[in-house]
Amino acid sequence: LGDESLEPLSLDEAFDKFYHGIYAYGPFFDYVLGYWKASQENPNKILFLKYEDLKEDINSHLKNLAMFLGVPFTDDEENQGVVEEIEKICSFEKLREVEVNKKGVHISGIAHTSFFRKGKVRDWSNYLTPFMVERLEKFTQEKMDSSGLTFNLSSKTSKDITSA
Repeated sequence: LGDESLEPLSLDEAFDKFYHGIYAYGPFFDYVLGYWKASQENPNKILFLKYEDLKEDINSHLKNLAMFLGVPFTDDEENQGVVEEIEKICSFEKLREVEVNKKGVHISGIAHTSFFRKGKVRDWSNYLTPFMVERLEKFTQEKMDSSGLTFNLSSKTSKDITSA
């Protein structure tokens, strides 16, 4: 994604820029940790969600989101399958098929389809070399160390990155 008048970066170049925080909106991990810290300081005002967690158990996260917004589901709504219906309507597959996401263009000129790959957790590792995956996992662990924020990373050799 970026300025079409510029020569596209190779994956190695793009990865290196991301790794060093030379990114369109600044260092990615600084933003993530900033939002994480803010959510810890203001849990009633900022809800921090991870895509991986939503994919693992969207039902309970939808209930938590509704409660956070001050409109928890009633017992009747839960019994009538409202949570499950919202889950279906908001699924990655459903959102991918919305007309504007199939044919629309972002204000930057980038097709909305560019923002949708597979919607699979940890699929990013299939696009990187094993060296890049290992490097990113170590870097993530260093950045997240002592924050309390955890990520379950991808490689077959890595374990969950859990901070104290």
